[in-house]
Amino acid sequence: MRLTNFCDYSLRVLIYLGGKNEKSSIGEIAQAYRISKNHIVKVVHNLVKLGYVHSLQGKNGGIRLALLPSEINLGKLVEQVEPDFDLVECFIEKENQCRIAPACRLKGLLGEARKAFLDTLKRYTLADILKNRSSLLSLVGQQA
Repeated sequence: MRLTNFCDYSLRVLIYLGGKNEKSSIGEIAQAYRISKNHIVKVVHNLVKLGYVHSLQGKNGGIRLALLPSEINLGKLVEQVEPDFDLVECFIEKENQCRIAPACRLKGLLGEARKAFLDTLKRYTLADILKNRSSLLSLVGQQA
């Protein structure tokens, strides 16, 4: 299983904003992570829509966290940002062409593993990731 780049970038934007703990710009984040500004624009737009980020318009605008890091649950975020967790074909009822699906136990095992993955993430918040914020920020050329 692999998270999409969109999910990865969403997590990184939140880590950056939580680490800086001040208003930042999309360009600043894109430069810090060496990621296309266009990708970060799309990610930030979605994070604003989901209520994780505030966007301030105008000359002195920028973006910042809309919630405290302790209020941002990683499992919930991943569930909201990932398009699906259909690990194998049989998870997609309408498209399932697998001939052994009626007797196969793989779907149940993978479903259990998926649940364990998300349950683990749900035990953590952005605040847990930011416990070493100084180190994180120094790696992208910023200071806490």
